[in-house]
Amino acid sequence: MKGPAVQRPTVCAVLACSALLVLAACSSEPDRDTTEPSTPDEVTVQAGSATSVHVMWDRATDNKAVTAYDVYQKGAKVKTVPAARHMVDVDRLDPSTAYSFTVRARDAAGNLSAPSKAVPVTTPAPTPDDRKAPTVPVKLRGRADGDSAVSLSWGKAADDIGVTSYDIYQEDSRIHSVPGGAATARVTGLRPGTVYTFTVRARDAAENSSKDSNTLDLTTASGPGDGPSTAPTDLRATTRTEAGERGIDLEWAPPKAGGEVREHQLYLNGKLVTTIVWGADPPKGKATYRFTVNEPAGTRYSIKLRAKLPDGKWGDFSAQRTVVTGG
Repeated sequence: MKGPAVQRPTVCAVLACSALLVLAACSSEPDRDTTEPSTPDEVTVQAGSATSVHVMWDRATDNKAVTAYDVYQKGAKVKTVPAARHMVDVDRLDPSTAYSFTVRARDAAGNLSAPSKAVPVTTPAPTPDDRKAPTVPVKLRGRADGDSAVSLSWGKAADDIGVTSYDIYQEDSRIHSVPGGAATARVTGLRPGTVYTFTVRARDAAENSSKDSNTLDLTTASGPGDGPSTAPTDLRATTRTEAGERGIDLEWAPPKAGGEVREHQLYLNGKLVTTIVWGADPPKGKATYRFTVNEPAGTRYSIKLRAKLPDGKWGDFSAQRTVVTGG
């Protein structure tokens, strides 16, 4: 007695099944991001000298995230900056020359926004043999505007020919410029609950820069859900020379972090150089530390600290202090 007949799939049936699997696999791929970021708005361009301009814009938005901004001069890309920045200096330009700049936002998929409105600017004439720097801007002051911006103002500098711009520095890095006729600036894009240290320098058309203004520390407001700042405060740095040995004395107030703070990290010129540890009881009030330096007299040092909190995490950085060693 024969058993039931067994049906075997035909070649056509197998191929059809394979085709369906391929189609199913293709249909399961995620949708490709084809949405362009919004166009950067409020683009401004300011000539900083006879050979440079400062370009600034408001942040763009994207359905996922903006990853970079491209700056163009008459259709040719001249600068690219990460999404966290919304200003840049364009150098090596010609004096007494008209330029036009636009900005485009870019996302991770490579989508580019439409170009911003073109903004014209003309670099000033050069000033041959001008080697005299402007005077120092005076009485830098300001306030925090919420959790992500600060407003600054200062007394104007003087120059034998003319101040063309004021450069705003945050911890020795130039972050913004305004025209020479201005005496105020607003810096945006800052982090909540963070200490920032600002100085201002005046610059003329020959790229001569003044010395730094006085230092100004400003702390942005804490963001929603953030606690108080965990940065050391009242940092003071003093240079000393004893028996031909150069050193720096520090004094500061450790953060109030709900427990003992036994360790601090010391940063010089942006690099970690040592960890300060108290083996016995940590100081109840101000902390002090003395260290020697080996570089020649006249060396500039930028100094900041952060504390190891009772929960084991490193806290916020202190305000930065800058000193120059003597002979």
